[in-house]
Amino acid sequence: MSPTHSTDSGQAYWNRLARNYDRSMLLLGRPIPRMIELTQAELKGTGDVLEVAAGTGLLTLPMARTARRVVATDYAKAMVGVLQQRVQEAGLTNVECSQRDVYALGFPPASFDAVVCANVLHLLPDLPGALAALKAVIRPGGLLVAPTFCHAETRTSRAVSRVLAWTGFPSQRRLSSRTLREALEGAGFQVTRQEVIPGLIPVGFVTGGKSLGGYAQSPEA
Repeated sequence: MSPTHSTDSGQAYWNRLARNYDRSMLLLGRPIPRMIELTQAELKGTGDVLEVAAGTGLLTLPMARTARRVVATDYAKAMVGVLQQRVQEAGLTNVECSQRDVYALGFPPASFDAVVCANVLHLLPDLPGALAALKAVIRPGGLLVAPTFCHAETRTSRAVSRVLAWTGFPSQRRLSSRTLREALEGAGFQVTRQEVIPGLIPVGFVTGGKSLGGYAQSPEA
């Protein structure tokens, strides 16, 4: 864990929410089925996948049926507990669960063919630092899959986001699908897919490739 980036208050929030997280998604979960469908399509035939901010496993279980191996992580201990229980109940033998911080993952460089970070980039204090940490563990030619709630996408999503802020929701920024894409490109990824999935707060489904040389080529190249 990295106390410099992962605050005690943020961790406490997600530990409190762990048991009721899926229920809370009933309001915001309209984009989830399409998000799962796209993620599975992107990971078809992939070997080693790292998932950060796995939460209760909304994506973990579907991914495990597509990828050869999934390492599912979250920085909230209670979330990892719920996740581990679900993995065991599903009888999945190709999923490993652990508590880890996105800024201090503890994996060697180029350990994974793909990294999935669903609905977390808007919550991270240091977005460029997080993307750099994720990029470091992706193998050359690998993929970052970054579906993210885009609070700034529509008037409705901006209004809902303000209400969530009043409840103590620990968001750090309001992204749109455009600024999400720009963040990945700024980190050196070449965007390979972009889609806005409608919802009360839409999800920007953006994926970025890591070039064989470790740096993304420009679209004109």
